[in-house]
Amino acid sequence: MPERVIVVSGPGEVAIREEEPGPLRPDTYRVRTLYTGISAGTELSYVKGTNPYLSAGWNADLGLFQPGEPAAAYPVNRLGYMEVGQVTESRTPAVTEGTIGAMVYGHRTGYLADPLVDRFVPLPGDLDPLLGIYVAHMGPICVNGLLHAAADLFGPDVRTVGDGVRGRRVAVTGAGVVGLLTALLARHHGAASVVVLDPTPTRRAVAAALGLETLDPGPLTDSDQGFGDPAVLLKTRWAHGPGDRGADVVFQCRGQGGALRLALRLVRPQGTVVDLAFYQSGAEQVRLGEEFHHNGLTLRCAQIGRVPRGLAPTWDRERLSGETVALLRAYGELVAEHLVSAIVPFDDGPVLLADLAAGRRQELQVVLAC
Repeated sequence: MPERVIVVSGPGEVAIREEEPGPLRPDTYRVRTLYTGISAGTELSYVKGTNPYLSAGWNADLGLFQPGEPAAAYPVNRLGYMEVGQVTESRTPAVTEGTIGAMVYGHRTGYLADPLVDRFVPLPGDLDPLLGIYVAHMGPICVNGLLHAAADLFGPDVRTVGDGVRGRRVAVTGAGVVGLLTALLARHHGAASVVVLDPTPTRRAVAAALGLETLDPGPLTDSDQGFGDPAVLLKTRWAHGPGDRGADVVFQCRGQGGALRLALRLVRPQGTVVDLAFYQSGAEQVRLGEEFHHNGLTLRCAQIGRVPRGLAPTWDRERLSGETVALLRAYGELVAEHLVSAIVPFDDGPVLLADLAAGRRQELQVVLAC
């Protein structure tokens, strides 16, 4: 039967296209999609037309965006990276028929895979397959954030993913999926305190349902010097010594300049902000001449394309997925109940994506069911 694929032909233009499946060749296997999760950051940027790859060239050798031919163009035929599928046919000993696993191949009802090209992470039998949407890519993004905090303390001598949070005071700005999973990871790995800050009441309610402490950052004004300022509150609570107050590490997980400004205000002198956010516009609210300069802060970007320098041989993507599975085994029921806000049929995906991008619908984590 034809496979159905969600494609973006232009800003706000999302549709389903049918493709004839390719033949099962030697050393390949075929997967039937069970679930595919929607990322509210990366893939919606293609629906909105705000992804930087659409407007500039990317020089991979120089690591620079440059004028010229855009690195990506419409139609975008591969959208999404949170798939769970079951192997229906296999002509490779690497993958067994019937196995359910997490993969990254975009929103489509089926996929012909090559084990030398495509990652397949088998899901343990005691894990709800729905939670597998986080195992191949989204969960490793969050684990990599903690790994950067560990490397900030220990360099390449990191032993566990909890090395950067164990026994420490942790703040997380942003209660989207990345922020909530990162906060759970910090608590799971022994943080002394974890506080999640987000201006949206419904998202703070989800964080609270997961057992996390929350704060409303509120509108920050230049004259706000009282306890309505979360930086004042947390720095009053978290004392390390004279002139040394605040979070040991802040995970910045909201793609807005105001959230980064808040993160820099929350961290203690010479502390580190680990940034997992994807900014699609400017950051005019960031004031690098204020706390960043006077407190001698560090800002580290944790991007899933790379683990901290020196850790690649021991912290590959499979290990990051393994840490994700361990987290989901510990908190899976809560994550399924509170993080996944909607499960909709695959055929409703185009309308849903367009509505999310236009702000007509608000969801925390949407999953398309095939």
